[in-house]
Amino acid sequence: MTTPDNFKTRLEIAKSKIKKKVLSEGEKRGSLMGNAFKLGTELVAAVGVGTIIGFILDSWFGTTPWLIIIFFFLGAAAGIMNVIKAANRMQKED
Repeated sequence: MTTPDNFKTRLEIAKSKIKKKVLSEGEKRGSLMGNAFKLGTELVAAVGVGTIIGFILDSWFGTTPWLIIIFFFLGAAAGIMNVIKAANRMQKED
């Protein structure tokens, strides 16, 4: 059986570990800002890559606006899906 002193010691250790994990207000803001930039970058990158692929395929096949438009929307859809997945992952972590 544990003694009350032993319990108090373990409780103090646990409390100190919890205090170390708590982020300050500035750290929280910076972390949230970083996540926002990450989500925005993922969306823009997916749209950009889709558009570039469409442009390259258009120049090869000579179907000037069509493949750019199709791959633009495919890139946008992929970007939105990536943002949703990343946001869900971030929400589960919190």
